[in-house]
Amino acid sequence: MVARLVIAAPASGSGKTTVATGLMAAFTSAGLTVSPHKAGPDYIDPGYHALATGRPGRNLDAYLCGTELIAPLFAHGAAGCDLAVVEGVMGLYDGAAGAGELASTAQIAKLLRAPVVLVVDASSQSRSVAALVHGFASWDPQVRIGGVILNKVASDRHEELLRVALEESGVPVLGVLRRIQRAATPSRHLGLVPVAERRADAVASVEAMAELVREGCDLEALLGLARSAPSLGAEPWEAGAACGPVGLTTSAPPVVAVAGGPAFTFSYAEHPELLTAAGADVVTFDPLRDEQLPDGTSGLVIGGGFPEVYAPELSANEALRKAVAGLASSGAPIAAECAGLLYLARSLDGAPMCGVLDAEARMSERLTLGYREAVAVSDSALAAAGTRLNGHEFHRTVVEPAAGPAPAWGMHRSERRVEGFVQQGVHASYLHTHWASQPGMALRFVERCTR
Repeated sequence: MVARLVIAAPASGSGKTTVATGLMAAFTSAGLTVSPHKAGPDYIDPGYHALATGRPGRNLDAYLCGTELIAPLFAHGAAGCDLAVVEGVMGLYDGAAGAGELASTAQIAKLLRAPVVLVVDASSQSRSVAALVHGFASWDPQVRIGGVILNKVASDRHEELLRVALEESGVPVLGVLRRIQRAATPSRHLGLVPVAERRADAVASVEAMAELVREGCDLEALLGLARSAPSLGAEPWEAGAACGPVGLTTSAPPVVAVAGGPAFTFSYAEHPELLTAAGADVVTFDPLRDEQLPDGTSGLVIGGGFPEVYAPELSANEALRKAVAGLASSGAPIAAECAGLLYLARSLDGAPMCGVLDAEARMSERLTLGYREAVAVSDSALAAAGTRLNGHEFHRTVVEPAAGPAPAWGMHRSERRVEGFVQQGVHASYLHTHWASQPGMALRFVERCTR
């Protein structure tokens, strides 16, 4: 089984992304084939991971996909690799609110039988670091913390104090990173700026992270720790097996256009794999540049991203907006998540959009964030009414009205509401979903494309 490490931290903001991405890039440049993974639903960090490794960044989310799929999805992504690096989410033991360890980094580490490296922001402590590390290492005996990387260390003297303190904890120091800014990456209202929006600068940022890690970390010891992980014994997930036998009657596979480019960067790597396994010819296009949909488009998938940042440019591409509206009016299946929902509205912050939905979208001061339990309220190209699944919301926009005459989803658990739109072939909603948990969604969508 592939060697593997989970990069975790006591809390968000400790430096997980810098360390994880830097390790991925450093080991890749050393000649290893590195498989990049991200715990949780985040779409942005995997873009940096992909840049560091040259392989798709893949998410491991036990809430969205179920615990039983974590090891198979990991094995699928890591097949043929020398090393896998998993970046954690939030603090090591933080997960879905009110659900215990579910969707936490600790749970992912246990499901993968992977050693954990704890990244600690040491900027405001010395001997107390030992108590903190001891507490995290002893909290759950099934979580193996194999080492610590100290981040934001101020000086040689500060480093000496930290190392002496940690000798009492029994957890080895595998790296020390100084308090510098050269590896910083810009952020905005939903986190880091995606790679697709700043590719040249992002390359430089990833190279800086790799250099920082090479200078401050014991790569040989980290690789040894990764290789100490026991056999996982999981069969790799396969999109074809998940979809089962596909009996499309058309002579040519239907073309499913998938929105990409800087405005639509949120997508899970397994989605196009499932669409392809279901019988589609998946073609990516950029709504900022392409004035027409790909030739022969039978269905359209518009995922998440930052259309609010590019509203003027998206609006200016009137030819494509009309093409999308025409496809919708033909009854062709369209699956739109979050950013896709905004793009299908009449307008976004006053800028005309596709006008497929009788709704207006705008930026808001309120961040909507969290896992959701959902049930399909209306039959659609994605799901039959009554289909239940887990999803995730993450946006700082609002759509008015929040739902159409035929809503997409009913939300449960801590709140009860309906949201989204189902009309003709369109399914549009704020809810992000991971289709690996519901491969029938890809099958249903592609089957509708052949009608």
